[in-house]
Order: sequence, then C-alpha cells, then structure tokens
Amino acid sequence: MAASLRIALLSSLGVLTLAGCGEATSDPAREQAVVAKVAAPAGKSWSETVSATAEGGYVMGNPDAPIKVVEFASLTCGACANFSRQSSEELKRDFVDSGRVSLEIRNFIRDPLDATAAAIVRCAPAERYFPLSENVFASQADLFAGAQANPDGGESAMALDPAARFPALAKAWKLDEFFQSRGMSADQVNSCLGNLDNIARLEAATNAAIKQYKIAGTPTFLINGQVAEGIDSWGPLRDRLRTMGAR
Repeated sequence: MAASLRIALLSSLGVLTLAGCGEATSDPAREQAVVAKVAAPAGKSWSETVSATAEGGYVMGNPDAPIKVVEFASLTCGACANFSRQSSEELKRDFVDSGRVSLEIRNFIRDPLDATAAAIVRCAPAERYFPLSENVFASQADLFAGAQANPDGGESAMALDPAARFPALAKAWKLDEFFQSRGMSADQVNSCLGNLDNIARLEAATNAAIKQYKIAGTPTFLINGQVAEGIDSWGPLRDRLRTMGAR
C-alpha cells in the first residue's frame, strides 16, 4: 500500500476509490462523567480557532481539549465526503464550540487528484483549511467529472517532470478554476503546486500514518491517540463522544 502512494509512482490516473470500511458499531464503553465546558478566546468561537500541527494536520478547537479527535481523510473519498456533510454543523456546534472536543484533519492522499487538491488547500491560510476542505467534499462529484472529462490532458500532465506535473494537472482538471472561484489566485495555485515539497510532505505524512496506525482506508479516526475501531461515520463517532462526557 505504501509504495503505491509514492510520488514517483503517481504516473497514472488510476481509480479514485479505496476499499470500503467495515460496518460501524456503537462503543461498548461505559458512560463517563460529563466534561466541563471551556470558554473560547474572547471574540472568537472554538470552531474558528484553527492551527497547523506538528504532525502535518490542521486542528480546529481548543488545543487543550480533553477529547482529541484526529481524522485521516482523503479528499476523493466518498465516505469522507459523507462524514463532512453529516457532521459539520453538529460537530462544531455541540462538541468543538464547547471546548471539550478538538478535531484535527490529516490528509491521507490516495491518487493524483487527491494530492493536487490537498496541496492547494494546505497552501491557503490556516483559517481557510476547514472551509475549503468542506467545499471540496461538497463538490466531489463535479471534481471527478472534471478529471474524467479530460483524460488526455491528465495523461499529458502525468508525463511531465514532477515540478510541472501538478500545476498541469490542476489546469487539465480545472482545479485551478475551482480554487480561484473560492478566493485563491492563479499565481497562488501555480506557486503552491510548483513546489514539490508540498506534495512530498503529503506523501510522507500518508506513509507515516500507514506505518504507525496501519491505516487501510478512509476515514479513519483516532480518539486521544488511539484508533477508534468500528467508527467510520458521524453517528457512531457522535455516540462515542457523548459516552466520553461531551454532552
């Protein structure tokens, strides 16, 4: 699995899906005491508090939250898009804004479209990371259609040297237009994708996650540093957070 994610082997469009996750199950743990709310910084909600992490992700919420959720997510993963759609409002309102729960997303790249879009999102200011990611998830079908509409352009871009490859993919698949319509300039997109370190960091973080946590599909969640077995959607995760006292 790790080898297939190396940049040197991102040489074909490939498939845009992974094997599906198993059926989610509810957490059998005993219900814990309610965790106290934590006030957000003055003039700001916790869901508006976002910063980059040392592990290469972006965390929303109280950095000292007693319940820390990490999501390994792929921007081309349908289940991740469903999680984003189902969880976004309630997760922010009832869990993150209470200061009890923080949410960190770490990009887990699976294909060239994913890598290209993820790199652009991460080149935006930190406070734009979650809105842009949610927008990509909500527009996933359109992005797939754009890539599938120009297979020749995609193949031509993949034949270029890596530093030229990803700007060309963005143009061929109209990712540049997508992000420009959401506030990023053409120069920002091209500069971001022309810096291969931005892609290399995504690859390194993905391979590190595979090695450390044995991740085989997305979304995969950590809760306080441990893989949350049997949880791959919002309902079971919400139940687990409530059980842990975020209610």
